[in-house]
Amino acid sequence: MNQSPDTLTLALSKGRILEATLPLLASAGITLQDDPETSRKLVFETNKPGLRLLVIRASDVPTFVSYGAADIGVAGKDVLIEHGGADLYEPVDLGIAKCRLMTAGLPGAMDAAKHRPLRVATKYVETTRAHFARIGRQVEIIKLYGSMELAPIVGLADVIVDLVDTGNTLYANGLEPFDLIEDISARLVVNKAAQKMKHAQIGELVSLFGQTEAA
Repeated sequence: MNQSPDTLTLALSKGRILEATLPLLASAGITLQDDPETSRKLVFETNKPGLRLLVIRASDVPTFVSYGAADIGVAGKDVLIEHGGADLYEPVDLGIAKCRLMTAGLPGAMDAAKHRPLRVATKYVETTRAHFARIGRQVEIIKLYGSMELAPIVGLADVIVDLVDTGNTLYANGLEPFDLIEDISARLVVNKAAQKMKHAQIGELVSLFGQTEAA
């Protein structure tokens, strides 16, 4: 479904960011006509004329915005770092869905592989490669999409790179956090062409998000 030139499309990712963003929209007087928790729809109309929402995978938000399928989006900084983000404006740190991107593993794991490349399990392949290059450590990256904590436990990897919130899941599995790579929160991102062509509409929405973030 192509959008009309007068329609502004906002892409949100499922899960924590959707749950945290909906109250921000509500505080700005914007509500959805259907409940995304129960509806099977992927495109949601709102009570604000000319604004609709897409609900998609977190890793797809920067791509949808980059290619103009969405004009604006909300994505975690972890996703933006992995994507690259050079083709997007990032006007507002919303200060929601906060966590940390860290290395983690069994105690002493960072020193266990001194004479070979460190095996690192993660879904953040480019971010991980860049981090270990900065500290001069050779790594073998194993891409996983879930159950990251299992990798060190069963010997698949020495360490992992993943998001850490409270750290409870790590500690419950005998792991511990090591190095902080980046503090993470959700950011508002804007398509560069849309910023020029829909400047007033996007400016209004950015301002609304900015006000709720400041509050």
